[in-house]
Amino acid sequence: MLWRKFNGDPIVLPIKEAVEQAIKRESDKGYHLKVCIGTDSQVKGMETEFATVIVFLREGNGGFMFIHNDKTRQQFTIKERMLTEVAKSIEIAYQLCDLF
Repeated sequence: MLWRKFNGDPIVLPIKEAVEQAIKRESDKGYHLKVCIGTDSQVKGMETEFATVIVFLREGNGGFMFIHNDKTRQQFTIKERMLTEVAKSIEIAYQLCDLF
C-alpha cells in the first residue's frame, strides 16, 4: 500500500511505523494530537477512486495527513461504494489501533 504526505512526498516506511513516528515526534514537541481516519470516493468515468486519509490534528496548532489513493474499475452501487469506504477506513484503523 503506497502512502504519501499531503505535499506529495512518499512515505517509505510501513504505515504503522510512520504513524508511530509521527505520534512520538509530535508528542515530544508537546502537542496533544487527535487522529482521525476516513475514506472518500469519486466515480470518474469507468473508474472509482478511493482516497483514505489519516489526519493528525495538533490541538490549537494545525495538522497534517497521510494519504493513500486506490483506483478500481469495479462497478459499485452507491450503497456498495459507501460500505467500501467504511471498510477501508476500518481496515486501517485495525492496523493502527494498538498505537492508541
